[in-house]
Amino acid sequence: MIKLLRDFPLYQLKVTLVDSRPAIWRRFQVNKEATLLKLHDILQIVMGWDDAHLHEFRIGELRFGDPEPDEDYDVIDEAGVKLSQIAPDNPITFEYLYDFGDGWEHEVAIECGVDKKKGVRYPTCIEGARACPPEDVGAIPGYEDFLKAIRNKRHREHKEMLAWIGGHFDPEAFDVESVNRQLVRLK
Repeated sequence: MIKLLRDFPLYQLKVTLVDSRPAIWRRFQVNKEATLLKLHDILQIVMGWDDAHLHEFRIGELRFGDPEPDEDYDVIDEAGVKLSQIAPDNPITFEYLYDFGDGWEHEVAIECGVDKKKGVRYPTCIEGARACPPEDVGAIPGYEDFLKAIRNKRHREHKEMLAWIGGHFDPEAFDVESVNRQLVRLK
């Protein structure tokens, strides 16, 4: 008998920062009844963003986000849409856009359904690779320029970029345990 996503209490997702080379990605598990608003909060933590900018989900032709009554921003309210509604049976892939200025595009894949494990708190991050770029660095091209500057002591912006980032930045760093400590605090 083939099991569908609906047959499991959790979904396993993988998020990848589009055009990052080598890829910046995370794999995590979340309750299938989580809303897209909750998924936004989870994505901010697992990726390492500061939640300082607007965002939206693009699923097919539909756009979901936080509709603000005083803004001319036409999206479906993400707070009323559950993961189980957008992927009731089969895995799907969709887009998460964060920071409309920099335009950080993420590919989000609902990979499979999974059962809960005793003693594990959900959501939980199970693996990932590489550090999240700094906020406001200027999307992938700006991030690449930033990395060139901090890696080369003779680069004209080396000192300025290191000062801006707080003295040190390791693009290969990713700490799944730190991410999970933050997820535990998520309400």
